[in-house]
Amino acid sequence: MLKWLKAEVQYIIKQDPTATSFWMVLFLYPSIHARISHKLSKFFYEKNWQFISRLISQHSRRKTGIEIHPGATIGKFCFMDHGMGIVIGQTAIIGDYVTIFHGVTLGANRNTSAKRHPTIENHVLIGAGAKIIGAITVGRYAKIGANTVVSKDVSAYAVVVGAKQTVLNKEKNIEYMI
Repeated sequence: MLKWLKAEVQYIIKQDPTATSFWMVLFLYPSIHARISHKLSKFFYEKNWQFISRLISQHSRRKTGIEIHPGATIGKFCFMDHGMGIVIGQTAIIGDYVTIFHGVTLGANRNTSAKRHPTIENHVLIGAGAKIIGAITVGRYAKIGANTVVSKDVSAYAVVVGAKQTVLNKEKNIEYMI
């Protein structure tokens, strides 16, 4: 756990130019607090201790402004910049090296026990206020613009903006997040 925590904090320092020290990130960044709480709540969720897992996740929500359902799967180095207002649903899957800005929703568009939340592949950037809804996939290295509403699959390397999910670019952008 300590090795994981150190690596996560160092990744945030690398990603955020305002993060000036290990201790600043560890004590003051809601992203790292939400990730720690999610790891703990997911542990209890997988043991089918629903009340405890939801208690931990709701406490974290009040503390950080980031709501992550204990059933969600989050890869390594997921940075939730600013954090406030992020909602990540139960069946959401987030890959590695993903950056999520404030006000983002990874939500469902139907009420079922099946997969109903998005899958976000590796190296994706999700802009502030974006809403990604349904059991869709956002491909690796994709960029979702601020306040974009996404309800269809997004291919790898695509740049998507606007309420009508306009694809601007499908070119490979290797320079983004190495």
